Amino acid sequence: MIDEKLLNYFEGFLTDNRKDLFKKVLENRTRHFTVVLEDIFQPHNASAVVRTCDIFGVQDVHAIENKYNNKVSRHVAKGSQKWLNQYRYRKDGDNSKPCLDALKAEGYQIIATTPHNDSCLLQDFDITKKSAFVFGVEAEGVSDTVIENADGYLKIPMVGFTESLNISVAAAIILQDVTTKLRNSNIEWKLSEEEKEILYFEWVKKTIKNVDKIEAHYYQNLKTE
Repeated sequence: MIDEKLLNYFEGFLTDNRKDLFKKVLENRTRHFTVVLEDIFQPHNASAVVRTCDIFGVQDVHAIENKYNNKVSRHVAKGSQKWLNQYRYRKDGDNSKPCLDALKAEGYQIIATTPHNDSCLLQDFDITKKSAFVFGVEAEGVSDTVIENADGYLKIPMVGFTESLNISVAAAIILQDVTTKLRNSNIEWKLSEEEKEILYFEWVKKTIKNVDKIEAHYYQNLKTE
């Protein structure tokens, strides 16, 4: 439960424009789609995907860290990482299956982005189901674990000599396509009111400098009243 009085107190530190922006962005956020980054070792690629998720309203990003740590470059991400929920799977050397199992438990179908023989072309992808798009590194692609546990495969049509795209470019093309179709559909893709309230509160706190001290001061004043 959010402390509404505390939230009102915090809002006093924000401009009306800032508060309106938060509410406007939240209206376009979704958890109908989510993104999974599997063992991305180049920070600029992971960061660019995070930025893309923010741009197209995808709230959650999941990072599987089997060999490499998922690092976000502030220079590339442009601060977008502050506004997303990021989950890291790095308990041991085989974190792909636990991540996929957790997402399936939340109702997501696992979609491996790969030029698999059974891959669906992007323009034919069914957006009605909650989907987690898994992206792997360029050279190797997604792991065998992802291939074996995927509910479907997705590829971007290509007609040139090159048969692969940089992961950040691939993510941008896919997310722009599916989120545009989603917003033009009758699917209930928006966050719940409770989810929006929680995120709004978190974003307000992230905007205020020394927020912990301000919060402590607020509760201290309550005790003395």
